[in-house]
Amino acid sequence: MKKFFLLSITVLGFTFASNAQEIADNAIGLRLGDSDGLGAEVSYQRALGDNNRLEVDLGWRNSNNYDAVKLTGLYQWVFHLDGDFNWYVGAGGGLASFSGKKLLDNQNETAFFAAGDIGIEYSFDIPLLLSLDFRPELGFGDFTDDLDFDIAFSIRYQF
Repeated sequence: MKKFFLLSITVLGFTFASNAQEIADNAIGLRLGDSDGLGAEVSYQRALGDNNRLEVDLGWRNSNNYDAVKLTGLYQWVFHLDGDFNWYVGAGGGLASFSGKKLLDNQNETAFFAAGDIGIEYSFDIPLLLSLDFRPELGFGDFTDDLDFDIAFSIRYQF
């Protein structure tokens, strides 16, 4: 009986330790960064496995000079650091649409871009995930034909 009790405690301990390294099935929130001048993005993450996930971000801007929409999709690999800290790296791309007004001579353009992503995240005991990431983007179009760097802070609700 004593051995069974110790074995049960050991198995429960390994179960809780392994759960601390798993990523949430879903997370939704805001990614607050430059985003090529679009500012905040609505961000959604979906787990595809124990250590892989898909992230989709939608940013938009409606101003006096231009309207813009940007959709980004990234496949990420998540690696455990320590405790509730993880780091991740990803690759993907997206689509951006730009519509100029007034001063920009009504220019319209749709462009594609390739993106990478590397960051660190902390998962709280409550369903809160905070992260800081760096995302280089290489654009293919007139207004996005360059290499941009975006650093952002994200806050997401996990479910």
